[in-house]
Amino acid sequence: MALKVNTDSLRPNELEAVYAISRVVAERMDIDDALDAITQLAREVFIFDNAVIYFVHQSDELEPVFARAIGRGRSTPSDLSWGDIAAREVIRKGVNFTHQSQPSPDADRLDRQYFLGLPMLVSGNIVGALVFIRFGGPKYTESQINLAEFIVTHISHLFERQRLVARIANLEAERMLARLQEDFIAMVSHELNTPLGFIKGYTTTLLRDDTEWDEETRIEFLNIIDEEADRLSELIDNLLDSSRLQAGTMALDLKPTYLDELMGNEVKRLQKRYNNLNLSLECKAKNVSVLADRRRLVQVLDNLVSNASKYAPNSDLNITIDTKDNQAVIMVSDTGPGIPEDHLKHIFDRFYRVPERSAGVRGSGLGLFICQRLIRAQKGEIGVSSKLNQGTTFTIKLATSDNNTAEENK
Repeated sequence: MALKVNTDSLRPNELEAVYAISRVVAERMDIDDALDAITQLAREVFIFDNAVIYFVHQSDELEPVFARAIGRGRSTPSDLSWGDIAAREVIRKGVNFTHQSQPSPDADRLDRQYFLGLPMLVSGNIVGALVFIRFGGPKYTESQINLAEFIVTHISHLFERQRLVARIANLEAERMLARLQEDFIAMVSHELNTPLGFIKGYTTTLLRDDTEWDEETRIEFLNIIDEEADRLSELIDNLLDSSRLQAGTMALDLKPTYLDELMGNEVKRLQKRYNNLNLSLECKAKNVSVLADRRRLVQVLDNLVSNASKYAPNSDLNITIDTKDNQAVIMVSDTGPGIPEDHLKHIFDRFYRVPERSAGVRGSGLGLFICQRLIRAQKGEIGVSSKLNQGTTFTIKLATSDNNTAEENK
């Protein structure tokens, strides 16, 4: 169903207003802003006091989505002044509807209200009505109704565009979600299958009854199985942590923690584990206390050192503890190949891995995402800076504990 409008009856100023309204529809993206502009343009050539747009729901309930009182009805309290009766008739019959209220004989002239309702069509279906109200007259003429039809046609186009934009946005969001889900499944499948493949392969080999294995080989195979089981457990833990952090359901045990003591013990452990790094600790500030979850803070350091071992092997890795502006500052700096600048802004994204640095390196792309979320959960922040062929520095900032004065940090 489409409205039939006749341009022959429009005067020059009315045509100019209609063209201006069409430009508003084409150029303005904010629908409320566009409707305000259309109302002002229409008021210059078409006299009305109130204007209201109603949408109808499947339950046949009317919902006013836009209303303006710009003339003599600005102070009227009457519900009738907003035209719901006219809107219902328009939606029921699918055609223009005019109505005149019948006040008492001794009522003021302005109590007489003249309604003009016009159907609004989106994708060929009546979705609502535009109602104009005049107080005290005059009645709507045929040429004025024709002009109003032009106005409602343009407003209908505005809402149709909004519907299409919303639909496109929803489709794009659905497409991106589907792609993320496919990527996630592919990545997780690959990462889970790799250690499982090692575990299955070496276990099957050890269980063969047609071969005798010497003790040294048997111990070597069992160590590989043990390492891959640890790798599998770590991946599952990372996936669970990522899910909890994303949902905001991870519980933290925040307590005053002295960084030099915590980091000192942790670095000793990491030095034994990562023998392909020259790992050192420098405490520029003593007795630096922060409110933190010890286990999760150790997890962050573990992830950063593990990353350095993978992507900057055989480099120096220096961990520095300092304070600045009542904050504890932990810096983890390597002397490896660095990270290209265009990848730095994505380095903390979930599942993100630098393509040219990831070949032959096993990882899920969850480690740095988890680091960032864990530090944020402890009211801190983490950042990264890097220079190619010079190295990469991760900087963690945490608020110092209340019982730790600035003087003690010096």
